[in-house]
Amino acid sequence: MITDPNVDQYIRSLIPERDTVLQEMEERAEREHIPIIGPVVGTLLSQLALAIKAKRIAELGSAIGYSTIWLAQAVAEGGSVLYTDGSAANAKDAAGYFDRAGLSKRIEIRVGDALESFAKIPGEFDLIFNDVDKEGYPEVYRQAAHRVRVGGFFVTDNALRRGRVADPAVPGDGEIKAVREFNFLLSGDTRFQTTVLPLRDGVNVALRVRVR
Repeated sequence: MITDPNVDQYIRSLIPERDTVLQEMEERAEREHIPIIGPVVGTLLSQLALAIKAKRIAELGSAIGYSTIWLAQAVAEGGSVLYTDGSAANAKDAAGYFDRAGLSKRIEIRVGDALESFAKIPGEFDLIFNDVDKEGYPEVYRQAAHRVRVGGFFVTDNALRRGRVADPAVPGDGEIKAVREFNFLLSGDTRFQTTVLPLRDGVNVALRVRVR
């Protein structure tokens, strides 16, 4: 836990009750130990997308589609969300959830390496959400940061990795080193204003403020 458990529970208690599909996904994730962003970070993603009236959203690493639903619910009229995951089984489950949530027409599903799928789609995005395997974070920065439009958001989950990235006594495995490198690269990129929020496992929120 990044925050005190009582504080974390209090924050969660303030989030309105989710719809049936999201609740079912949360219960499944807890039961089967599937990593999802949870309702607090989901609400944050929704707020950011709504604030900029995002019409073009890319999610890198989508799993069973929990965060995809939060984004698709917030995308502007006529907009779309790119779902990417390397697991065909995950994609099949996600498609079922999207259909039940009435969001299928807003979501484009791509199965395979997230960055390879992303690279095949040209242009800039209003919001990019990064949640791939942590070792891949520096490469996501190199391939995705420049594709966020000015005024758009580049959001990354697991930016604190249970607080280990902030502990100098932790030399770090591949994951920790990669997340530290990603945070360092993005915080030093003058195209962005970047803040790391201590929600759940840490969320890196970067607003693109200039072209170069």
